[in-house]
Amino acid sequence: MALAYNPKAGTLIRARAPLRLGLAGGGTDVSPYCDIHTGAILNVTISKFSYAMLEITDDGQIVFEALDRNEMTTYDVVVRLPPDGCLDLHKAVYNRIVGDYLGGRPVSLRLRTSSDAVAGSGLGSSSTLVVTMVQAFVEAFALPLGEYDVAHLAYIIERKDLGLKGGKQDQYAATFGGFNFMEFYAEDRVIVNPLRVKNWIACELESSLVLYFTGVSRESANIIAEQVSNVQSGNQTSIDAMHALRREAVAMKEHLLRGDIPALGRALQAGWEAKKRSAHSISNSNIDAIDQAAREAGAFAGKMSGAGGGGFMFFLAPPECRQKVIKALQQFGGTASACYFTSEGAKAWRVR
Repeated sequence: MALAYNPKAGTLIRARAPLRLGLAGGGTDVSPYCDIHTGAILNVTISKFSYAMLEITDDGQIVFEALDRNEMTTYDVVVRLPPDGCLDLHKAVYNRIVGDYLGGRPVSLRLRTSSDAVAGSGLGSSSTLVVTMVQAFVEAFALPLGEYDVAHLAYIIERKDLGLKGGKQDQYAATFGGFNFMEFYAEDRVIVNPLRVKNWIACELESSLVLYFTGVSRESANIIAEQVSNVQSGNQTSIDAMHALRREAVAMKEHLLRGDIPALGRALQAGWEAKKRSAHSISNSNIDAIDQAAREAGAFAGKMSGAGGGGFMFFLAPPECRQKVIKALQQFGGTASACYFTSEGAKAWRVR
């Protein structure tokens, strides 16, 4: 593809994209399950973000910085940067943009990023970061990429170019934003159905929601690998659990649109129980203890966000019980807080 626009040195672009809560159906977006059976996921983006700052320079250098991780690496300007374990997400985005959209013309630049959540949080932070960087390049070079294009490109970069295990929901959630019911088919076909959730329903759900970071990030690849292996080997218990996850996503969508929070909570809990049956490593004794403490304090449903094993959990509780639930969770050493939604997806803007 020919270069659409050639920004001058000094051009500065900022971008951000929201993280997400996986409400239901998580794991059904991973091949081979979605290729064979079709996946379905309900998610919502929250007011936590990944950020990117892209500056075009003229010093013949490529500089990548992860500000939240205190990492920086510098290279001479080249067409392709080989992955070496240091900010490989940044390099993979650069490689794809230069190779596919800039006609193989290398660019001198400085790309700085940060995130409101650590990798392994269960909020889709890695995929959201890729979306944010892609969006920054789209704005800088006026690339003709719409929402589906950005999400699919981010998926290709992470899953194909870098070979990182995972599904597809995170890239689409970050790009589109808001409440979405997503369908996943063979050959990487995805349909995003934005949901028109009434304002009072969103407010009631926010008032009932407690977000809890366990303090332990986890590597989702091992959990996903177990789920994939279970499907490939025909493990009927795991496959039936995945079918249940998909059904609960459909049911939860209907409860959400009607504003039936108790029914939504029951579907959330059923989905969590099904998810735990899809792979042994999704839960553990510490997660179970946290879940029990939240329930004893008044929560009526809860689950891990993301693949499981650690990261963020979230709970639904009557609003009058929410502070009691937060206090109960704090005894485990993590961080409990309220959580708020955002309807806006990935965006980028020109500073200069």
